[in-house]
Amino acid sequence: MADGRTDIVLSIGAFAQIGQVSHRMLRHWDAAGLLVPAHVDARTGYRSYDPSQLARLHRIVALRQLGFGLDDIALALEDGIGPDRLTALLRERRAEVEREHERAAARLADVERRLHLIEKERSMTRIDVVEKPLPAVRLAARSAAVSEGSEFVGVVGDLFDGVAALVGEVCGALETPIAYYEMEGPAPRVTAGYEYSGEPRAEFEIVELPAVERAICGVHLGPVAGIGATWQAIHAEIQARGLHPSGPNRELYVRAESDDQQDWVIELQQPVSPAQRRPGSGMRSTRGRASLVP
Repeated sequence: MADGRTDIVLSIGAFAQIGQVSHRMLRHWDAAGLLVPAHVDARTGYRSYDPSQLARLHRIVALRQLGFGLDDIALALEDGIGPDRLTALLRERRAEVEREHERAAARLADVERRLHLIEKERSMTRIDVVEKPLPAVRLAARSAAVSEGSEFVGVVGDLFDGVAALVGEVCGALETPIAYYEMEGPAPRVTAGYEYSGEPRAEFEIVELPAVERAICGVHLGPVAGIGATWQAIHAEIQARGLHPSGPNRELYVRAESDDQQDWVIELQQPVSPAQRRPGSGMRSTRGRASLVP
C-alpha cells in the first residue's frame, strides 16, 4: 500500500459492489459522518474501506430501507443496534411491503378491469333487457363492507357460503340466491343470502327487500369476472330510456353450479324511476308532482 499498511482494504468500487450501493451514496454518508472510509489518500483523495466496515454498511442500508433518516441511523448505530433487533425490524418491514404489494396488485387488477370496460364501450355488445316489477323478498343474509382494493366477487362468494352453511338443510332454502349492493357511505356494502321463510337466527340477519314497481333487468351469462360489462350495458340502456337508477341493484343467481362459472346465469336487476330534470327543462309541477310537458 502507498502508506505502508499491510492490512487488507477494499477500494470504493469493491466496497460499493459488495454493499449494492452507489459511489455517490458512499460519499454522501462519508460527508454526513455516518460511514467514514478507513483511509483517504492525501494526494488523490481516493477512498478505501476496511472489510470490517461491511457490517456497518449493511446496517445503514437496512435502516434506510426501513425508512430511517440519517440522524436516526446515526443514533441507532451509536446505541449499538444488534442483529436480533435489526432482523425483527426487517421482518416487520417485509410483511409491510408484502401487504403493500397485495394492495397494489389489487389496484392494478381494478385498473385493468376498468380499462377493459372503457375499451369495450365503442363495441359494447347489446343485451336483451326487459322492464318489469320485482317482488318483495325475505332473505336470510349476511353483509360486509368492501374495502378499497378488494374484489366484490370474493366477498359475495364468502357471504353466500356462510349463509348456505346455516340454512342449507332447509328444503328449498338455496333455490333463490340474491345479492344486492349499497354504494352510499364511506365504503360500498354488499348483502348476499337466500330467500327464507324460517325463524330468525343469531347467525344471520333477516333482510326484507321491498317490492319494486319498475326495474330494468338483463341476463349475464358466464364467469362473474365479466359481469361489469353487462352492468355497463344495462345502465347505458337505462340512460337511453330516460330513466334513473333508484335503490340498490340486485343480482339473482339463476344458475351458479360449475367451478369454472362457464354455465352461470345471473339476472341483473336495477330498480329505476323517471330521470329528474332541472327546473325549466320541460317539466312542470302538478299538485306537488312532476309531469312531462307535451
